[in-house]
Amino acid sequence: MFYENFLRLCNGLGKAPTAVATELGFQKSTVTRWKNGCNPTDATKARIADYFGVTTDELCGDTAPKPAAASAVNGDSELTEYLEQLATRPELRMLFSVSKDATKADVEKAVAIIEALRRVEGKD
Repeated sequence: MFYENFLRLCNGLGKAPTAVATELGFQKSTVTRWKNGCNPTDATKARIADYFGVTTDELCGDTAPKPAAASAVNGDSELTEYLEQLATRPELRMLFSVSKDATKADVEKAVAIIEALRRVEGKD
């Protein structure tokens, strides 16, 4: 189950499993061992889980991370939608994780950069 979840999380970021392993300092052959059923150590699982912004239970468990409750958080359906996205999209968790200490000016700059990239890529 670990490898399937690892693969799903890599795909969620648009990255190959070997690329993620290399970023984390592991050899490419490590991914092959995982694919063949070997499980990483607890310390390795913790590093991988931290990279993806998930718990080790989510990384190794039988199910994908559960989305936030369907009812609105504090009566705010928009907030609930954002939380559901954070729960199911590792790339957004990563973005949130690196920006949690950002200033308002930092966030405004990041938003401007993302909007510019989307315009260049024709997504807007």
